[in-house]
Amino acid sequence: MAGRVQGKVAIISGGARGLGGATTRLLAAEGAKVVIADMLDADGQQLAREIGSAALYRHHDVTDEASWQTVVAAAKQQFGHIDILINAAGVVFFGTVVDTPKSEFERILSVNLVGTFLGIKSVGPTMMAQRKGAIINFSSVDGLKGTNAMGAYAASKWGVRGLSKVAAMELGPHGIRVNSIHPGGINTAMGNPGALSGVELNKPYQQQPIQRIGEPEEIARTCLFLASDEASYICGTEIVVDGGMVCGLYQHMLPGAPTG
Repeated sequence: MAGRVQGKVAIISGGARGLGGATTRLLAAEGAKVVIADMLDADGQQLAREIGSAALYRHHDVTDEASWQTVVAAAKQQFGHIDILINAAGVVFFGTVVDTPKSEFERILSVNLVGTFLGIKSVGPTMMAQRKGAIINFSSVDGLKGTNAMGAYAASKWGVRGLSKVAAMELGPHGIRVNSIHPGGINTAMGNPGALSGVELNKPYQQQPIQRIGEPEEIARTCLFLASDEASYICGTEIVVDGGMVCGLYQHMLPGAPTG
């Protein structure tokens, strides 16, 4: 089915590369006009040129409320309305709870959680006036479980999960669907910082049911579904795209089971 978001206008924070970039490309390919909101100017401008007249790039700091207002105004001026908000911008920090500096903990929360809050707050009134819209917030499998050395990141992603529930309750009566998406390990600069490939790349995933890392396009396709009218009755839920990571560890116990 082509043109699944034909005529819709989407703002994608963190839309210049990685999961946000893959989502930007797919939404544009399916007929949306896209506002790429990111701090990576070179990547964002290049992607906008690649897409053409259906794309607009704006330098954007998700932690700055004024920056959000500027992006919203630019989207409305350029394309007339806003139908989709995808809060994909995010950062990560590795460190045990006792070794994490307060400044780093606050930085992670500021980008991942406060940035999502400001996105909803800034775009919400426009969608409420239209009485329609779809908001997709990027959480993580780490918003569903605990992972050692990921305290700040997990706290932010659990926060995104909870915030999405509340926003769904408050905005749903105005025709706005709010959902969270929870990726597992994905082959991006954040998910594969060592730029590994092949067996080495997939080795850490051998104990989950689908025994490989995910690809950005697999997350983008889920975002496309949630943003489209096909998901018209989905609100306040969590879509997990993780190869089965959170359902448990794969055990080689059954006769004839694959050995990975």
